[in-house]
Amino acid sequence: MSDIAAPRSSSRARNLKGGGRNRSGQTNFELYSWLFMRLSGLALVVLVLGHLFTNLMLGDGINGLDFAFVAGKWASPLWQVWDLLMLWLAMLHGTNGMRTIINDYAEKDQTRFWLKALLLTASIVIVVLGTLVIFTFDPCLDPHSTLSVCQ
Repeated sequence: MSDIAAPRSSSRARNLKGGGRNRSGQTNFELYSWLFMRLSGLALVVLVLGHLFTNLMLGDGINGLDFAFVAGKWASPLWQVWDLLMLWLAMLHGTNGMRTIINDYAEKDQTRFWLKALLLTASIVIVVLGTLVIFTFDPCLDPHSTLSVCQ
């Protein structure tokens, strides 16, 4: 039976005293990151369950999900903000989790730097594109043609 090696641990001091700073003068970023993961996880449970309930339980269920359903839903600022919060929190939550995994298992500083740079770039691109889709969505465009259906 083989043993699994423990992830790389930091040799830095982990003292939480001193007004939000540890002994080396660094902030408690990891503490706030840990707290964010718990709070965003709870918020995501509420947002995702509300999203699933609205999309699948109300109306015609899975058969009612189409372009018109999304157009009607995103006509309301409530659902735009709901979906935006879900997108942003899910991306921040996932990015923070991946950052933690990179910190634990990437041994070289340069590898860690490039993995986190790639992660941050991909996350920013996805959040920006998703936000643009939510706020620039035009229900008057037929998805199967370039003609406007709201003339």
